Amino acid sequence: MNASLPELALALALAWGAGIRVYLVLFLCGLAGWMDWVSLPQGLSLLQHPLVMGATGFMLVVEFFADKVPWVDSVWDAVHTFIRVPAGAALVGLLFADRPEAVVAATAIMGGAVAAGAHFTKAGARSAINLSPEPFSNWGASLVEDALVPAGLLLAVMHPAAFLAVFALGVLAAILLLGWLLKGLAAWWKRA
Repeated sequence: MNASLPELALALALAWGAGIRVYLVLFLCGLAGWMDWVSLPQGLSLLQHPLVMGATGFMLVVEFFADKVPWVDSVWDAVHTFIRVPAGAALVGLLFADRPEAVVAATAIMGGAVAAGAHFTKAGARSAINLSPEPFSNWGASLVEDALVPAGLLLAVMHPAAFLAVFALGVLAAILLLGWLLKGLAAWWKRA
């Protein structure tokens, strides 16, 4: 496949970001290409079309507000299980669209897996946070996600090696978080 370090970082950032805030990733990529901040790979150049940017921008606003309301965000996450994971797969597949079909398929599968990991980590953490009766922790978590995705994309483009190191630490943290989430869900189940 011979993917370069910047391509690998961008692929992981696109998939990871799509698993958390898919419309933000789509809009930011389109905006970056449209404003000539970056040259989008041919497979992703469609994202900079004004109609696509309008649709992703609209959905970005809807998601921004839906994600701030406790329990609405959990329903949103449940529905978006069927959107974020395929979108992460498609974005990575499109990034490598100029490669042989087997490479496109393999990278899309890996992109879907990364998007799924990010999505289920986010959705699980937010479900646990929703157990708190006050809305501030939910708002805080949502705002952190709103900031992390563009920061991750920017880091992947500007400093690919640093992004890959942070990504590896994030995967480790997600694995550790999984144990905490399972304990929290077991405690909640006992109380229910």
